[in-house]
Amino acid sequence: MAIVHPLQPRLSAPGTRAVIAGIWLVALALAFPQCFYSTITMDEGATKCVVAWPEDSGGKTLLLYHLVVIALIYFLPLVVMFVAYSVIGLTLWRRSVPGHQAHGANLRHLQAKKKFVKTMVLVVVTFAICWLPYHLYFILGTFQEDIYCHKFIQQVYLALFWLAMSSTMYNPIIYCCLNRRDIQTIHKPNRAFVAQTSYPPGTGQKEVRD
Repeated sequence: MAIVHPLQPRLSAPGTRAVIAGIWLVALALAFPQCFYSTITMDEGATKCVVAWPEDSGGKTLLLYHLVVIALIYFLPLVVMFVAYSVIGLTLWRRSVPGHQAHGANLRHLQAKKKFVKTMVLVVVTFAICWLPYHLYFILGTFQEDIYCHKFIQQVYLALFWLAMSSTMYNPIIYCCLNRRDIQTIHKPNRAFVAQTSYPPGTGQKEVRD
């Protein structure tokens, strides 16, 4: 909103609290079925907590649950990110630099636009790649339950789980790597300011140079 509609008022505090509460309610609603159907079982002397879904024809309840989950926490965020970043990208692409600009300035402006598009594409693709194997694991399990009996299935699940959870840490890395020059540009004025700073004679201070 700040980029596409910079003059429109931001979301109020009550509105922000309502959005946060809505997100938590949806998350609790999605997690409730697993909590409700969880039970404790003994398997080869080990105590395990498993989700015992109700028996129905062909496991339709389990399949429906996983389809709803993948739609709400995978496809919906992907669509929202794609639409939001597309609108932001088109807005920035059409927005020209005010005043007369030299060829070099226009070229840098165009490069900045391309860098933004590349960053947004990487963010969306990273989210899709990290979460897709995790959801496919459960969808596949509804059709082939014997995969849960595999010797190393626990290790496979943990690997997919950590891959999905790690999606949140890649965005800062992407922003930093693709915008390293911009970060350095921010620090240059500070260094220039320090380099030009000198103290009056007799204060016992030395002139600072870069």
